[in-house]
Amino acid sequence: MTEEASLYDQIGGEAAVDAAVELFYRKVLGDYRINRFFNKTNMEEQIAKQKAFFTMAFGGPNNYTGADMRTVHAHLVKMGLDNSHFDAVMEHLGASMTELGVPDNLIAQAAAIAESTRKDVLGK
Repeated sequence: MTEEASLYDQIGGEAAVDAAVELFYRKVLGDYRINRFFNKTNMEEQIAKQKAFFTMAFGGPNNYTGADMRTVHAHLVKMGLDNSHFDAVMEHLGASMTELGVPDNLIAQAAAIAESTRKDVLGK
């Protein structure tokens, strides 16, 4: 019996995660609903952290050294981060993966992983 490939491998590994995160942040930064949350963010660092997080969360090599989701988003919750903003981020994640030709079943898996962070990200 062979082990099923991780989501990370199924979507195309490092190159696919890199492309998805780059496209994702172009969409996020162009979205008036949520781009204010990134006004004081070093985007180069943010993109690197996001790539490492998705790589780890999708079953690739774990090089994520960031703090937990609740801690790193607490200052954004104080700025008013809520479910509507999380929904916008989810929308951009799905759209980015769709644009890059990721199959729907893999997008659904990625969305479920991202959705599992909602309560921590929103401090609930």
